[in-house]
Amino acid sequence: MENAIEVKDLEKYYGTLKAINGVSFNVNEGEIFGLIGPNGAGKTTILRIISTLLQITSGSIKVFKHDVTKEAPYIRKLISYLPEEAGAYKNLSGKGYLEFIAGFYSDNEEMVNKGVEIAQLGERITDKVSSYSKGMTRRLLVARALMVAPRLAILDEPTVGLDVINSQEIRRIIKDFVKKGTTVLLSSHNMLEVEFLCDRIALLNEGVIIERGTPQELKEKYKAKNVEEVFIEAVK
Repeated sequence: MENAIEVKDLEKYYGTLKAINGVSFNVNEGEIFGLIGPNGAGKTTILRIISTLLQITSGSIKVFKHDVTKEAPYIRKLISYLPEEAGAYKNLSGKGYLEFIAGFYSDNEEMVNKGVEIAQLGERITDKVSSYSKGMTRRLLVARALMVAPRLAILDEPTVGLDVINSQEIRRIIKDFVKKGTTVLLSSHNMLEVEFLCDRIALLNEGVIIERGTPQELKEKYKAKNVEEVFIEAVK
């Protein structure tokens, strides 16, 4: 199976602070790969580096065999990135926001229609974003990230702060896109979500990967009932 992402000996410093310490992992094309760990573990830093938003201190990253450092403009055409703190323009309607984003990619109305379909906001798609609940806004943002049909979707806490129903809906949307060929790299504090969604996971702590594998492999290794128990045991 071809690698969508190859991370080798990645290091990242912020001044004298070593945020990422020799991280290596591969993401297979067509899978959902999860990075999990506590706040400050380095998850978001890794996602931003792969998204070409931060520079590598040392090591290498390839996205579909293209070097992140040398070929960043090309890689940006292959990916979409949804940050945890992302927001939509509140004075635009939901559809107006999708049209605004689509304008950076294409004049084709088909992309906007796809975004409307993904968001599943019904008639509310024509209302201003300022009137949306947090769940509706997050669904709109996930639609923004996926309507461009990226080869790789990088999602930082895709269901952060959402209720069970909205979380389940976003997970379904993500799984549907993977079936159509999109590879997903995601970060989440929600261990249950990771267990339901991810084909493989890497546990990150203090800038180092301390464990990796499928959720089932790790549960068996640690004789754990769930991934949360795995993580607690792994960081001891």
